Amino acid sequence: MDRGSDRQADGDGAAQPPDGLAAGNTAQSEAWNGDVGEYWVRRRAHQERRYRRLTPRLMAAAGIRADSRVLDIGCGSGGTALEAARAAAAGTVLGVDLSGPMLAEARRQAAAAGLPQAAFAQGDAQVHPFGEAAFDVVISRYGMMFFADPEEALRNIARALRPGGRLAFLCWRDLALNAYLTVPFEALAPYVPPPDFGAPGPFSLADPGRIRALLDGAGFGGVSVEAVDEPMWMGTDEDDAVASLTAMPLTRSLLDEAGEEARGRALAALRETLAAHRGPDGVTLGCASWLVTAGRR
Repeated sequence: MDRGSDRQADGDGAAQPPDGLAAGNTAQSEAWNGDVGEYWVRRRAHQERRYRRLTPRLMAAAGIRADSRVLDIGCGSGGTALEAARAAAAGTVLGVDLSGPMLAEARRQAAAAGLPQAAFAQGDAQVHPFGEAAFDVVISRYGMMFFADPEEALRNIARALRPGGRLAFLCWRDLALNAYLTVPFEALAPYVPPPDFGAPGPFSLADPGRIRALLDGAGFGGVSVEAVDEPMWMGTDEDDAVASLTAMPLTRSLLDEAGEEARGRALAALRETLAAHRGPDGVTLGCASWLVTAGRR
């Protein structure tokens, strides 16, 4: 979920990949403009509820002012871009993503919310010509981990940020610390193959030392990498959580590889496991993130 060059769906509604795609990002573009992107459009409201304890942490760290020019990297269906637009009422917000389907949803949400200061562009943030010092603030909610070349991407993002401008993003810590993934997949493990999260993937920035080195090399200073631990809302009850998890393209493909009997046992094990984590707020599991802030030198 991160990117930059404006391209809409074609006339029959099929999502198109962006122009100006960086080398190595073809697979990411295909995924986000296919089944993965469509899944997250369908689950937009669910996703925003999942992140309701995390998004405010990102926004507070970003320090957006009423007149800020904000860039949202990997904006997806627009949740954080719209929050930024509400804060930057007299400013501008540009949300950038590879996913045409998700950007179409973001535009619908912005129009419905009456936020004309929020605009969206489809493309690859590694190579998109944002313009020198065009933004005061850059934000990203779990959109910085998927670059084929993170060094190039961060240099490009740094060029887009004015000197003294602020970068704030959330990324995942180690997989082992993220129960919202380990608990469901451990329940499924006796019956389906283990997941391959790919590379680059969601845990590519799990090492805080790597984050600091990348940001320093790209021209950022004053780097802070803060551990954030919050419960992740998975669903209103175990059935809702199972439905959400099994609709994920990754989980669905793993279950499709299992036989009918194994699939039935896997779903029963998953439901039983998630039921054990049901409380007054529904099903919740732990998640572990880094909240990263820095300024352009």
